[in-house]
Amino acid sequence: MGKTALMFAGQGAQVVGMGADFAAQFPEARALFDRANAVLGDDLATLCFNGPEAELTQTQHAQPAIFLTSWVALTLLRARCPQMHFDAVAGLSLGEFTALAAAGVMSFEDGLALVRLRGRLMQDACEATQGGMAAILGLDEGASREVCAQTGVELANLNCPGQLVISGEVDRIGVACEMAKERGAKRAVALPVAGAYHSRLMAPSQAGLDDALGRVALSLPSVPVISNVTAKAHGTCGEIRRRLVEQVTAPVRWEESMRGLLAQGFTRFIELGPGTTLCGFMRRIDKSAQVWNVADTASLAATVHALDEAAAAAANPLEQKEAS
Repeated sequence: MGKTALMFAGQGAQVVGMGADFAAQFPEARALFDRANAVLGDDLATLCFNGPEAELTQTQHAQPAIFLTSWVALTLLRARCPQMHFDAVAGLSLGEFTALAAAGVMSFEDGLALVRLRGRLMQDACEATQGGMAAILGLDEGASREVCAQTGVELANLNCPGQLVISGEVDRIGVACEMAKERGAKRAVALPVAGAYHSRLMAPSQAGLDDALGRVALSLPSVPVISNVTAKAHGTCGEIRRRLVEQVTAPVRWEESMRGLLAQGFTRFIELGPGTTLCGFMRRIDKSAQVWNVADTASLAATVHALDEAAAAAANPLEQKEAS
């Protein structure tokens, strides 16, 4: 029987209304939103539910909002599918903090406070620089690296086959997009982001994050947590702290991370948090993988049903064989 990995959403997945139906239907979800408000000292719940979008999209709000909604999704899935067992976790950029909390490395409260601080520090770095990002579609990694080397930008996200993201100064991003199209990219599109995430322009945010991480109690993970920086499982608590600081300026090696899990026998992947971006990446990485998501009450019900069916099939393999 294959193994299951949980995947946690990253920045960009935020949407006004996220988590609202969870809070309306499940008291434990409402309690988590209230708890987050108490931890942060402001009304993050109302911002998630009602916006405004311009405020929710700001880095210092989007990061804790996505962390919180993803944690609520995980909590509800665990409660409604107690037989669910996961063998590894991974998260895209800020989602790595959620993954670490899910593996027991840090508490919910510490994780939430850390991503709020991370968001503020990164927002400050964005405002101090003139950075941007662009998606390069349909150009392979080698050619994309050549474009980066010639234009002075950096690869920020290696998401899935045919989808890479570059990051750097805005004027250089424009030049890189034109060069990428000349080299055969199907599209090269500037992204509506505040700055150059996962590039050297984010370096000013690292010292503050390093200091904060040094004051948080960390435990060894209960299951492997895949590092965005190395595409391998984290090691010691000291290494986790270093990698989280490095991650701010290092590229996200998502495709490599997922291929590593696939090679280890992982066949089921569950995305937790707003959106279905990570499910989409996995379908392009390996169409044979089973992917589900929990973003709202409808997708929660669908995923619980699918997991219940999978558990029943595993418990009664002969019945399944006869039925087929």
